[in-house]
Amino acid sequence: MSYFRWDGEDLILDCHLQPKASKDEFAGLHGERLKIRLTAPPVEGKANAHLLAFLAKAFGVAKAQVSLESGELNRHKRLRIRAPQRLPALPGLIFPGK
Repeated sequence: MSYFRWDGEDLILDCHLQPKASKDEFAGLHGERLKIRLTAPPVEGKANAHLLAFLAKAFGVAKAQVSLESGELNRHKRLRIRAPQRLPALPGLIFPGK
């Protein structure tokens, strides 16, 4: 199993979130999940909103193209990125068919 899979043109990511970090960054793998550190605190949905904005910028899409599929109140999250325009340098991540 991998931390990502393609669903047509959409990218599905399984992530492990670390809120209240010193900076926003991809931090390698945490087991079978992509570890993401965010500066936002885990209160009142702030970390989730910050995560969606962080991923939208990293993948070159609008915030509306990133959605949280599961894990709203958990560190383990599954996200959908609709038709990403670019891929950040992450382990093994390539566009399908390339």
